[in-house]
Amino acid sequence: MVKGLFIMNQESFEFVYPEHIRTQMAELADIYAPPLTCEMVNKNPSILQNAEVIFSGWGGPRLDQAFLDAAPNLKVLFYAAGSIKQIATEHSLKRNIVITTAVQANAIPVIEFTLSQILFCLKSGWQIVRDIWGKKTFPAKPFYPAGGYQSTVGLISLSTIGKGVAELLKHFDVDVIAYDPYADTKTAYDLGVTLCSLEHIFRKADIVSVHTPLLETTRGMIRKEHFSMMKENACFINTARGAIIREEEMIDVLKHRKDLTAVLDVTNPEPPVPESFLYTLPNVILTPHIAGSKGQECARMGVYMLEELKRYVNNEPLKWRINQKELGILA
Repeated sequence: MVKGLFIMNQESFEFVYPEHIRTQMAELADIYAPPLTCEMVNKNPSILQNAEVIFSGWGGPRLDQAFLDAAPNLKVLFYAAGSIKQIATEHSLKRNIVITTAVQANAIPVIEFTLSQILFCLKSGWQIVRDIWGKKTFPAKPFYPAGGYQSTVGLISLSTIGKGVAELLKHFDVDVIAYDPYADTKTAYDLGVTLCSLEHIFRKADIVSVHTPLLETTRGMIRKEHFSMMKENACFINTARGAIIREEEMIDVLKHRKDLTAVLDVTNPEPPVPESFLYTLPNVILTPHIAGSKGQECARMGVYMLEELKRYVNNEPLKWRINQKELGILA
């Protein structure tokens, strides 16, 4: 039986790996120590000596040279979370440490949240809510241009989440356009998406939804001129990362374009500084990074890692293994 450890932050541990998942894992792997944090491992690195597999998640260990030297038998890291940018290193690549992640599982609630906001925004929901708050009565009919039929939804990046949103939008009578310099025409065709420029998205879409990973090439890529060219009564949704947006430039446009609505589940920083206009602008909807896995949703990530463990012990290919080529464009 393979020997393994749990290493991650304790605040999330019970959510990600609840007892019924741990029980099944214990039938497949010898978990030879109680759940650990990185701090515990740093104080006693010898505990890594026999570990062939590590089950991790938020707050997991960075696979640097010191960690790998202490874990000579390590072969696989099962990472029940999304981004591995702070986990994988050149040392882990040289050691051929396999990393498999629950990024697909964590994408599911983000996709669901995004779809809910797209459909609500297509009904002019947030504009109507603002009108009711301000006037203390229902707005006169007809309401703002509302409804999804024959509207245009623009997706920035056909990432894991962007693709998932595009798949769900196939069920609605909307045109979907997307900007993604890495996407090929076959992927776009299969998703029913038309590829276009970033500027075209902002000019033509009724809803613009951001799903690009935060890379040096995408940091600050959405600027004042993009918001300025948005259609009347258009909505902007960001569930990716706040730093992709030049926030002050966006705020400047939103101050003057009160017809626009920004639904922001992410900001830069998080939360915004107390004096930020994001708290007071009526056409900004703020949520505290709730789109990703929360509460009992986190267990889905643990289930994905349990299924990967089953494949591993049965010498089957791992479904969610990250390859080296993907690392450069992952969030």
